[in-house]
Amino acid sequence: MNDTTPEAVSKGEPADSRLGQILLETGKIKDRDVEQILHLAKKKGLHFGEAAVKLKLTTRDDIEHALARQFQYPYLREGEGGFGKELVAAYKPFTPKVEALRVLRSQLMLRWFSAGHKSLAIVSSGRHEGRSYLAANLAVVFSQLGDRTLLVDADLKYPRQHQIFRLENSPGLSPTLVGRTSGKLVVCGIPQFKNLSILPAGTPPPNPDELLARDELEQIRTQLIAEYDVVIFDTPAGTTGGGAEIVASRCGGALMVARRNRTSLSDARAFTERLRSRTEWVGSVLNRF
Repeated sequence: MNDTTPEAVSKGEPADSRLGQILLETGKIKDRDVEQILHLAKKKGLHFGEAAVKLKLTTRDDIEHALARQFQYPYLREGEGGFGKELVAAYKPFTPKVEALRVLRSQLMLRWFSAGHKSLAIVSSGRHEGRSYLAANLAVVFSQLGDRTLLVDADLKYPRQHQIFRLENSPGLSPTLVGRTSGKLVVCGIPQFKNLSILPAGTPPPNPDELLARDELEQIRTQLIAEYDVVIFDTPAGTTGGGAEIVASRCGGALMVARRNRTSLSDARAFTERLRSRTEWVGSVLNRF
């Protein structure tokens, strides 16, 4: 991101512009710096942020962060929030990895969500292929778009989302499926991303597939799509049972993840055939990260 957009502080704009305010509010520049920055900006024909960086009163990273706030595009500096490093959409939004995620988001909007669908299952044939990584980062980029986004961890046996987002894994989905929460869904809001919430998996049960096969899952999904614009389900690996197919059939569509140099072609082919018989095939992603 750069600060040369029309909305950024432009030549001759007063120091109480939004970018300058944000830099002042966050302590990146001081009141006494403003006049010096404006003088150089006018003299050299620079934008406010460019002049501040040239004077070494702030950094390019500070300007990008301030502009992100100005345009209501939340992201975090390294270490903020305490989330897992794999949450690249939160920490490294201007990298090729996250640009690829935004391209995928656009394709999903055109091919799936714009058609009236609100829920999508992220699936893979095996474990450690990037399914939870993709689900978590897709949830972040959808929330950055301003969509009310919920990420549901439906991998009841090997849940990961509470670890990525550093949340308590309770009460979660599993106790809700067995009625231990009196039918009340308890989701976790993520303060750093106001449009993002998480429904953790909950305590791993001894019978995950049987729980996911209950009618309660469809009741929960129906409730969620009435409250959120986008509901992304992280699912169990296809090799661990039939949970992924169950969740995908409830969602109506599945996005397949395969990992380069790891995914078994035979496992992926067999899993794909099982999925196609139960739900709509939205697309596939080759994970190289």
